[in-house]
Amino acid sequence: MSDDAENPYRSPEVTAVSEKPLAAQGALTETMLLYLKGASPWLRFIGIVGFIIAGLSALGGFVSLAVFPQMAEVWEEVWAEVPGFESFGDVFSSFFGGTMAVNGVVGAVLIFFPSLFIYRFGEKIRSYLSTGMEQDLEQALRNNKSFWKFVGIVCIVSLAIIPIMIVFSVIAVVAMAMGGG
Repeated sequence: MSDDAENPYRSPEVTAVSEKPLAAQGALTETMLLYLKGASPWLRFIGIVGFIIAGLSALGGFVSLAVFPQMAEVWEEVWAEVPGFESFGDVFSSFFGGTMAVNGVVGAVLIFFPSLFIYRFGEKIRSYLSTGMEQDLEQALRNNKSFWKFVGIVCIVSLAIIPIMIVFSVIAVVAMAMGGG
């Protein structure tokens, strides 16, 4: 009995054969092709999960924009207990809702693009393994480069923002200490 008859629900497999153009030239070994074959489904899976997380992040941001201003009455009750902050509920709920909305949308963008590059990387590897066209491998590697370039830029921007946030935090603490004394 053949393998297909034993398990008709089994995923189709792409065999890595040496008749691929780059493998025939010795540029990619069979082991390399097997590693690419093993990575492709995981790359596509991580890309899809990233799309879902990006969508949920954006949705959460927009929902917070709608919900937090409605919670002004609740915040007014909370802040009414603190002398001098009786009208702080409106400001807090609006500011917090806006901040959450911006964070949700920015987070969605920061998740969407790497997910897109990773997904395309996996798709082009799968396409290369089935067609053997060098253009598919080139596009896969281009998407891999784009992923790491995006991650690097986000890392550089984050490293630049950290000292700024430290300075603002120190200024805020000093201002609060001086105002309380």
